[in-house]
Amino acid sequence: MDTVFILRAATAVKTALLAHEAEIESLDRAIGDGDHFINIRRGIAVITDMHDELAALEPDLVLQKIGMKLLSTIGGASGPLIGSFFISMAKCVKVQGADTLPGIAAAFAAGVDAIKSRGHAEVGEKTMLDVLVPVSLSFTRLSAEGFERNDLLNVLKREADQGLATTRDMIASKGRAASLGERAIGHLDPGAKTCQVIIHTICDLTAEN
Repeated sequence: MDTVFILRAATAVKTALLAHEAEIESLDRAIGDGDHFINIRRGIAVITDMHDELAALEPDLVLQKIGMKLLSTIGGASGPLIGSFFISMAKCVKVQGADTLPGIAAAFAAGVDAIKSRGHAEVGEKTMLDVLVPVSLSFTRLSAEGFERNDLLNVLKREADQGLATTRDMIASKGRAASLGERAIGHLDPGAKTCQVIIHTICDLTAEN
């Protein structure tokens, strides 16, 4: 994972999220505050606008700058969570590097752990973690086992799909959806959907390299 890939991924993710805008906004109107996609769109636009500033930097500094910028740019609950994700990834990359799949998996796991800590949330609470945690666990395990790269990427996409699907039958315990009780059942979590789109996009981009 070098700087060129991070910047390419940002552009690809922006395109993918905009393509799913209507779906994610519909999910958020059903059980959220209605501002999830507004904040995500603002955040990804900020990242892509930083291209020239970031292009000459090492990957850890790129991730650090992105995280700090998102902390001050994205509103709602998303800013601190996603900002912390990138900042924690940056710290891990600085120490361990990100030249191998296990190294990238470790950085991703550090970012996911930061979201868990910052959001005081766990799997099963109808949040983005229902996608991120199972993807991270599989990424860590399979990369350590030397799983073939494209097979690993396909597993991660399936984990993201399955994690998203589990949120449909959950009662939320975080955010506005928590106030809906059983009325939230039957709706996918918008944050989980956003993460599923991002994971698919980055896995597909990785497979092309």
